[in-house]
Amino acid sequence: MMTEDENGEERDNTMGAQRTDHRDPEGGQLEGVWALPGEEILKALDVSPDDGLDEEEVRSRRKDYGENRLRSAERRDALDILVEQFKSVIVALLAAAAIVSFAFGEVVEGIAIGVVILINAAIGFVTELRAVRSMEALQELSQVNSKVRRDGQSREVPAEQIVPGDILLVDGGDVVTADVRLLEASKLQANESALTGESVPVSKQTDPVDEDTSLAERASMLFKGTAVTRGSGEGVVVATGMDTELGNISSLVEKAEEQETPLQRRLTELGRRLIWLTLGIAALVILSGVIRGRDLFLMVRSGIALAVASVPEGLPIVATVALARGMWRMARRNAVVNRLSAVETLGSTNVILTDKTGTLTENRMTVTHLILPASDDTTYRVDIEGEGLDLKGEFSLDGQAIDPREREVLEQALRVGVLCSNAAVNTEGGEVISVGEPTEVALLVAGRKAGLAQDALTDEMPEVREVAFDPEVKMMATIHQQPGEGSGYLVAVKGALEPVLDGSTHVLTDDGRRELTDEEREIWLERNLEMAKEGLRVIATAMREANSPDEDPYQGLTFLGLEAMLDPPRSDVRDSIKAAQHAGVRVVMITGDQPATARNVAYAVGLVDDPEAEVVHGGDVSALKDLPGDDKKRVLETRIFARVSPEQKLDLITLHQESGAIVAMTGDGVNDAPALKKAEIGVAMGQRGTQVAKEAADMVLKDDRFSTILAAIQQGRTIFNNIRKFVIYLLSCNVAEIIVVALASLTNAPLPILPLQILFLNLVTDVFPALALGVGKGDPNIMDRPPRDPEERVLTRQHWTGIVGYSSIISVAVLGALAIATIRLGMPEEQAVTVSFLTLAFAQLWHVFNMRDHDTGFINNDVVQNPWVWGALGLCSGLLLLAVYVPGFASLLKVQNPGLNGWMLILGMSLIPWAAGLVIKAVDGMQITS
Repeated sequence: MMTEDENGEERDNTMGAQRTDHRDPEGGQLEGVWALPGEEILKALDVSPDDGLDEEEVRSRRKDYGENRLRSAERRDALDILVEQFKSVIVALLAAAAIVSFAFGEVVEGIAIGVVILINAAIGFVTELRAVRSMEALQELSQVNSKVRRDGQSREVPAEQIVPGDILLVDGGDVVTADVRLLEASKLQANESALTGESVPVSKQTDPVDEDTSLAERASMLFKGTAVTRGSGEGVVVATGMDTELGNISSLVEKAEEQETPLQRRLTELGRRLIWLTLGIAALVILSGVIRGRDLFLMVRSGIALAVASVPEGLPIVATVALARGMWRMARRNAVVNRLSAVETLGSTNVILTDKTGTLTENRMTVTHLILPASDDTTYRVDIEGEGLDLKGEFSLDGQAIDPREREVLEQALRVGVLCSNAAVNTEGGEVISVGEPTEVALLVAGRKAGLAQDALTDEMPEVREVAFDPEVKMMATIHQQPGEGSGYLVAVKGALEPVLDGSTHVLTDDGRRELTDEEREIWLERNLEMAKEGLRVIATAMREANSPDEDPYQGLTFLGLEAMLDPPRSDVRDSIKAAQHAGVRVVMITGDQPATARNVAYAVGLVDDPEAEVVHGGDVSALKDLPGDDKKRVLETRIFARVSPEQKLDLITLHQESGAIVAMTGDGVNDAPALKKAEIGVAMGQRGTQVAKEAADMVLKDDRFSTILAAIQQGRTIFNNIRKFVIYLLSCNVAEIIVVALASLTNAPLPILPLQILFLNLVTDVFPALALGVGKGDPNIMDRPPRDPEERVLTRQHWTGIVGYSSIISVAVLGALAIATIRLGMPEEQAVTVSFLTLAFAQLWHVFNMRDHDTGFINNDVVQNPWVWGALGLCSGLLLLAVYVPGFASLLKVQNPGLNGWMLILGMSLIPWAAGLVIKAVDGMQITS
């Protein structure tokens, strides 16, 4: 049913999206583009499908239509972030304490608590604002590109620069970046679930459909935000940005709420529990004091002090800063984290399932030689010079230079590699620019070395049909009109050797075409295996002539030979794999390549020590998840998997997860998306990865390097370790405050620390050292330890024991200082309380050094070597001295100059917890090494 919205625009209520009216450059309307012939749309948009738009026209249209982007979700307003700081149990508790203070006539204390609320809000506001802006900036680090045809050449451009009239080229794995009317489609399917809710991929074609066809059935269209799951195609862009169907829907969607990570939720809950626990203790203390006949006002003040002491003001602030800073460190190491929760999971990752090409290898394919059929049922090898995108290189046979155009089979093999391609290689300003999959680029470069330029060949033999690469068939074909009327069509085929051989009935040699015998098939399989053992990737080529472009392209082929490509291992991979294994992280290679190739690369990069290591072939295992116990154990111990299907990748992940592993999975293709979702950490390749893979992943590697994964894991461990340290630090400080107030309240002793003094400490000696711990670089030896147990809580029983122990020692030191100042030194109450207050303050400052790891040295540890820690200590010490010697501060906090004896007592007693920590670390160290 069609209705009008509040703006008077038509809306299809059944789909929840506005109807799209597409405007042409002349200002007219192209309504229902899915129902119009492609030629009519091209004419209206004034564009040639062969040439595309020129740059001048693109600039002009971009002025008319704007950039191809949706309206960004509104940035979190600074005022909203500020208001959020007052919506917490912490603020409510402090506000209640302020109200009680005013009620009992303690106006200064009430005002001070109000000021503390504002200071706390200010700290939270500044840190959260920086974290939010950091997250927003991180989203800009990953830019989406699209392939278009402009000025007659294929090129990649930022998606934002696409305009109506652009000719957009798509392949399996691409995310569609604009609404497109299809002009060509080969086995093209798209996942439109993001738009229509339909989870099954939709087949696409070029014929118009009825104008009344619903959005989900417009087979002649591709829509922005959907994903190409199979095949290839090209079409003309008819809508961009907010004019797309996705733009219409997004305009109706409200800004999604920010969600905390599991770790942040656990920390928030931990703080709340501590608050309610302390409120219970405060109520008990007040009630017991009143029953014993103590002054009501004194007991209420004690209750307020306990309540204030329980508030871990720094906990959420430091957690946010630690996570945000850690993400920035990852981004600087080329690992862009899409989901904040992934930061936590990285620290416990213990299995990496990695692909081979581009991650362990350079993904810089170069055709090094061809194996071609000889006339006497044997083969011969032609070598090619040059690496990468070098367009010049000599061909040689037995060490003698040859002209590839003078050998028919060599020329035809190279010609097929150039014609059967979706890639492009162009020269701009003296620089070689490649677009497309590296294997296809390598074939184009090999052809250019022989003088076979893609543009010239396609001008001579225009492509009339493409049969896109199918992962199940493992072949691709293009059909070309041969020159001369009635000459028929040339079918160019490339793919894996086995299926190409199966479809071949003949073989071409320099002496002509003849039948392919079974003995020759075995010889070719042997040659293929030999090259795979050398770590080479092998592509088979074949051809046939056809009378119609609709004939089966994979039958009756004439086999041409093999093109072997070298993809060298990355120079840093061997050390990275060794470091991963040393860190307790198992690395497993999963590849679609042949077993021999996989084994060769695995041995070359140090993944296995045995050059004959076992390789599990995907075809040998039908259902990994249904394996019996012994076979399952063997699979779990295997390091190399070859010829693995997408379904088997999912089974492998499940198998490792059921064994208790936390799995990181790398991938780049659309078929990898389910596995990336299934793994705890999905890692997509930023350079060669499809947009579908990037959107499914938790983390994107901008440089595609395996070493970057390891750096991210190290940073994940560091972040969690830092968070654990500052949580232990904050809680041990807060619990110490609770203990000293509770014990003093239950006896006839004066309060060792007043509510306002507690607030001052919580904002000074707690937050700044905790922030320093949270942003530290961490222990450089953290990768020398095994991964953290994923079931392990932030605070284990051992950590709680440490918190209680350290808190008790600090409390004893503070109460001891109060007793000595009162009894031995005869100080008046306010001066004695000043001594206990400063003892607690400096004990908390020195306590930060107890947060070093057990297996680190007295000097050589991440706390002592953290410059932020020393900065925090200097700042806090200065603020404490100001509190004592600046009259205004002193009267506000009710402190007095402790005098020389007082300072000596403060220094001596405050060092006791630190000295006790040294003993504890030494004893633990002896237990660890014994």
